[in-house]
Amino acid sequence: MSFTGKYQLESHENFEAFMKAIGIPDELIQKGKDLKSISEIEETGDDFKVTVTTGSNVINNSFTIGKETELQTLTGEKVKGVVVRDGNKLRVSLKGIESVTELTDANTIVNTMSVGGIVYKRISKRM
Repeated sequence: MSFTGKYQLESHENFEAFMKAIGIPDELIQKGKDLKSISEIEETGDDFKVTVTTGSNVINNSFTIGKETELQTLTGEKVKGVVVRDGNKLRVSLKGIESVTELTDANTIVNTMSVGGIVYKRISKRM
């Protein structure tokens, strides 16, 4: 299955606790908790381009599976990481945050991020 497509956040779990754990200010957490982010993914072989738009905040990341690249985190910081593919899962570790993005079926992406035992789960559906 290809990740290519446009997905809208349908639901999420543990948003506030996770955002606090990674240092997002309370006022931004309150603004962001009800926003439905849009994720656009382009997959060409091992090359990916991912754009996540949440309100006025846009995060753009491009990477090649298995190669070190600079990726922008949820806090806006740019850090180096290596995205690996495991079947229909993409895994990356950035500054102590473990992220797994799984294509669970043709129309659903589940992204799970964890830091210090706090797990944040996002479920997005193809638009």
